[in-house]
Amino acid sequence: MISPKNNGNRRLYTRRSRLLALLYALGGKIGNRDFQKLLFLYCQELPSVGRVGRVADPLYEFVPYRYGAFSFTCYADRRYLIDHGLVNKDENSWILTDMGKHIGREILDSAIRSFAHRYHNLRGDMLIAETYRRYPYYAIHSEIAERVLQGDETALSSIEAARPERKVGAFSTIGYEGRTLENYLNALIESSVTVLCDVRRNAISRKYGFSKATLAKACDRVGIHYEHLPELGIESQLRQGLKKQEDFDALFEMYKKRILPMRSDALEKIRFWLRSGKAVALTCYEREAVQCHRHCVSAAVGRDYTVRHI
Repeated sequence: MISPKNNGNRRLYTRRSRLLALLYALGGKIGNRDFQKLLFLYCQELPSVGRVGRVADPLYEFVPYRYGAFSFTCYADRRYLIDHGLVNKDENSWILTDMGKHIGREILDSAIRSFAHRYHNLRGDMLIAETYRRYPYYAIHSEIAERVLQGDETALSSIEAARPERKVGAFSTIGYEGRTLENYLNALIESSVTVLCDVRRNAISRKYGFSKATLAKACDRVGIHYEHLPELGIESQLRQGLKKQEDFDALFEMYKKRILPMRSDALEKIRFWLRSGKAVALTCYEREAVQCHRHCVSAAVGRDYTVRHI
């Protein structure tokens, strides 16, 4: 059972509990697509509140996907809830178990109850259309926009205007430190990235979404091609004991002099993508590029490309 005692991460406890409470308020059973869209609206309208009344991060963030707003993290939590006997395993619907209903009922508050009542009769295409009209960015990858909007030219124009401008041959870098998977993907989408090049030696992470297989799959679902070039990474033992910027600088000087000169094939692959008009982003962990070897890789690719650190 979910409880603060069982889970040291208070935010995870709150997030999953509210998921159960919202599902309970919606009747305890609802189709996948309807629940995803209602959860999206809930997160837009009722942001999480932090300590001393400060607005915190939303419970879930979303990306533009085939049918509109979608949260990968929400579905990761769904797997957790299924494993813990709180949600039934069903391919098409979210269905609370008796234990899930019990927790959802305990967590339910007036804000969630009011939200569920407000959207009680909005389902299916009408619900999807509502999210598209109010939040057009999340419909930019939709496969059903023209059908559900039924010739609403104003809404369709808003979706078209929300599409990021295509950037031929753009070159950037990004770190995932401090980001959720959805925040990270939105940063790539908004920068019109078409190829994500992972320059980690070992593309594994304890943080949800950033191990190789999961990241590659998520990128593919939002129209970004993922490539891993482990030969451009730095062995983990060489990164031990880095505390000051001077420590990072010394490591990167060694990397540029001893390792990068032997990685010409990998560097040429990146140049080829750029020459082909792809918008390429190099990625690793550190949020600040000056503390990550990806800035050395971007410099080694060549001076013909202006690099933006996202």
